[in-house]
Amino acid sequence: MLSKFEQVQQQWGGTSDVIDHWLVSRQQLLIDYCKLAGLPPFESNTRQLPTSTQLQLFCQQVVDYISAGHFKIYDMVMEKWNTAGYSPTEDISRLYASITQTTDPILNFTDRYSDIAEESTLTDLDQDLSSIGELLELRFGLEDSLIELISESLACPPGA
Repeated sequence: MLSKFEQVQQQWGGTSDVIDHWLVSRQQLLIDYCKLAGLPPFESNTRQLPTSTQLQLFCQQVVDYISAGHFKIYDMVMEKWNTAGYSPTEDISRLYASITQTTDPILNFTDRYSDIAEESTLTDLDQDLSSIGELLELRFGLEDSLIELISESLACPPGA
């Protein structure tokens, strides 16, 4: 996921403040996911389960990222489009709908782990971290496609 992120950042970073904001938020989420899951470059030889505090912080970050995507980022894009006289295409609307379909399954993870007690047994955590990692990767792929369409639209507004 991190190497794919770097490719997206190189390709689309700097094209728009909206996209840059989105990518910075995603980067931090990816870094913290890798730390939590013990993935390279953050793995250690003596991997321990994350604490309830670490899980709660990650869950809050996931909720913040999803909320920013649905409300802040989308609103920023719509404002720029309205200023330029542009409106979303069918492809953009379809991609956004696909992104929203990943929201509930991702939030199910946060519901499960956001209020977990320190003494809780985390028997399903590895599987759940793997599942949320796959969901985030799917979402990021859809967002990448959306970023491409948004970037193209912001670079060449109607009538330009």
